Amino acid sequence: MRNSVDDLSHKATKPTKFFFLQVRYILSALCAFVGKKSLIIFLLLLFSQITFAQTNDDTISLAGVWRFSMDSADKGVQQKFYEKILPETIPLPGSMVQNGKGYNVTIHTQWTGSIRDSSWYFDPAMAKYRQPDSLKFPFFLTPKKRYVDPAWYQKTITIPTNWKNKHIILFLERAHWETQLWVDNRRIGMRNSLSTPQVYDLTGILLPGEHILTIRVDNRIKAINPGPDSHSITDQTQGNWNGIVGKIQLRATPKVWIQQIQTFPDLKDKSVQVKLFIHHDASHREDGKIILFAKSFNTSVKQTILSLTKDIIVSDKDTIVEINYPMGNHPLTWDEFHPALYHLTAEVSTPAGKDIKETDFGMREFGIRGTRFTMNGREIFLRGTVENCDFPNTGYPPMDVKSWLRVFKICKSYGLNEMRFHSYCPPKAAFEAADREGFYLHVEGPSWANHGSSLGDGKPIDKYIYEETDRIDQFYGNHPSFCMMAYGNEPRGGHQVEYLNKFVDYWKARDSRHLYTGASVGMSWPWVNEEQFIVRSGPRGLPWVEEQPSTMFDHRDALKGHDIPYVAHEMGQYCAFPDFSQIPEYTGVHEPRNFELFRDILATHHMSDEAKKFLHASGQLQALCYKGDIEAALRTPGMAGFELLGLNDYTGQGTALVGVLNVFWQSKPACRQGRGYVTPEEFRRFCSPVVPLARIPKFVYHNNESFNAEIEIANFSEGIINSAHPVWQLKDKSGKMIASGKLPETNIPIGNCISLGEVTYPLNQFSKAEKLHFSVSIAGTSYKNGWNIWVYPDKNISPADSSQIYYCHQLDKKAEDILKKGGKVFLLCAGRVEMGKNISMHFLPVFWNTSWFNM
Repeated sequence: MRNSVDDLSHKATKPTKFFFLQVRYILSALCAFVGKKSLIIFLLLLFSQITFAQTNDDTISLAGVWRFSMDSADKGVQQKFYEKILPETIPLPGSMVQNGKGYNVTIHTQWTGSIRDSSWYFDPAMAKYRQPDSLKFPFFLTPKKRYVDPAWYQKTITIPTNWKNKHIILFLERAHWETQLWVDNRRIGMRNSLSTPQVYDLTGILLPGEHILTIRVDNRIKAINPGPDSHSITDQTQGNWNGIVGKIQLRATPKVWIQQIQTFPDLKDKSVQVKLFIHHDASHREDGKIILFAKSFNTSVKQTILSLTKDIIVSDKDTIVEINYPMGNHPLTWDEFHPALYHLTAEVSTPAGKDIKETDFGMREFGIRGTRFTMNGREIFLRGTVENCDFPNTGYPPMDVKSWLRVFKICKSYGLNEMRFHSYCPPKAAFEAADREGFYLHVEGPSWANHGSSLGDGKPIDKYIYEETDRIDQFYGNHPSFCMMAYGNEPRGGHQVEYLNKFVDYWKARDSRHLYTGASVGMSWPWVNEEQFIVRSGPRGLPWVEEQPSTMFDHRDALKGHDIPYVAHEMGQYCAFPDFSQIPEYTGVHEPRNFELFRDILATHHMSDEAKKFLHASGQLQALCYKGDIEAALRTPGMAGFELLGLNDYTGQGTALVGVLNVFWQSKPACRQGRGYVTPEEFRRFCSPVVPLARIPKFVYHNNESFNAEIEIANFSEGIINSAHPVWQLKDKSGKMIASGKLPETNIPIGNCISLGEVTYPLNQFSKAEKLHFSVSIAGTSYKNGWNIWVYPDKNISPADSSQIYYCHQLDKKAEDILKKGGKVFLLCAGRVEMGKNISMHFLPVFWNTSWFNM
């Protein structure tokens, strides 16, 4: 049998008489409902799927129409649904909400997630949005249907005769959440992984012939409570859906078969340690042999590694075989710049038959040197974003590689090289795409054990986290992109430190391919001493509330006393105005009623025509703040990186529009001929492997002052930049050159805080107010960064000029008359604002949003 560690090709079963009766019943119903023309299209799609599926004798695809029943009263087990023919149908893979199953959302819907600001439920101004026919929630997107209870899925299958005496499993790539399985009338068991495939061993149960599979899927939070705001289950992001997605298959192997392959690259030894977990269903000894074979891909350099053969004896039910497999004299390494991969085939041959497993891996070593991460011995700097399982049109993460390649390519176009998955783990497709793109992944267990849950207090979640991270390592551990892992996000619990210290120790001893931390947290959480790196909110933020904007500051004080890598947790969270042009993009399971509500409020205040201007202005400020935060991180000695929150928007928790991209990873068009308010090219100037930096004490000057900047650079490219020629320029707003100069030629090593020199320029030539642009670049490269400065004449407003200004505390009739005549009005509103007075206003944008945090 040929298959990968967790992926196989498809095969359909042979139709049976019962199958044809089912089809006739379904087609008759469809014909009556949709008409003959639509039915013909459906048939073409159905049979093209069946034809495509017949490709492998050892795999049966179960994709297609299943019988179905809801069970909101939770009586299905008691009433033995598994003994009945379920009355409805549903296509799988898919979710209930994708297929219009479930209940309509109402004001009484009990959400999976916290609602911090409940004023919507009793605010008179929101009364019209609480009506059944016009419900518009501001908290998050609204699902078209919702169902949080057991649901039953059933399918009749036929096991071919050549599967007799084979090991057989049922493979459910991603079920949400707990499944129970019956074969015919026999209960097989329960599985409950939120992060990995759910697998049932059906050896000796699925004998050749016809059987009925019945699966009960339950998406309620029960004894195991990850926390209702965990992105693995919450309505804040993907939604608490019910269904099964990805591959749904039966798989057959010989009774001596490879259960798992682990690959441990060793760059120094130019080899990979291959660990094979071989399972034996029989009780007698089997003699056999293993053949390993590898070849390179995802690179222009083609390598075929010499195969290796080893004799083995399989006498126990579970046998572990470890083989040191030489990779030749010049193995290709994997990193963000050159993500070369190898495809490994392992073949086990015994009298029971031949089993072939395949897996991909990269020759890479992710490590630590002081306070920095290293990749293959070279220091790197993490430029990351947080991915929150926010996929509105499906309600669950993409199960295909193409969709994830799109996401990672977009992230790379904005200069990023890393992604943290907040309180959830993505499917295999994400790891495969990140492998190909050279993108570093920080995965988490499926838990934000807070807001009704806790960690380390002896609850079932404590054991579940170990079980779940074990499964994550089993299914995804070989992927070179899998670099870091944590339990999850910001836990609650009086014993969390003891728990997380043990958790980190467990994983340090178990698998050295990845690095481990306890949790991603804010500054109020206790410290976990055993963690290998820190993800905490200390080294982030702009001090521009208390002082005028500048680029002189960094975060070295936050790093004092820490001798391991420190990554800034959820950097940014700067809000922009809603982009109403994205509303038509919501074509799937979630509706943007929150955006519609915000748009209505704007219209009520007669400002609909200002929406794009508000988006552009707030977006420009947002981008400026992300630039300031990222540059401060790059100026900080020894800092290991940052994880933005985020490059794209977050549609939950009150609607946090913190991305320069919308939730679909698209730019937000705003008064720039369809372009976003910050382009990938503009963003990469301050967020990329090499970034010129300037320490500038302020951005506003009088013309009797001199502009001064201390120039430095951060270089986290492939290596030293030899014979670099730094240059600087000062231009006016039209692009006209005012002044330019060269800094000394130098070799730029890997690292940051590398001084390139100083620039001083007198501003006395400017007799009127001017906006100027100062830039620094490395000649002959794309490395360039810049900052705007403003110069004003050094004079005060005379009393005569001041007398021409009308000062007032409200926009009264006199003020309106003066404005209509082209006069000047100074409106003083301090202390007199009523609406929004609980929101502190200053130069920085709103943090996250005011519904989740009162500021």
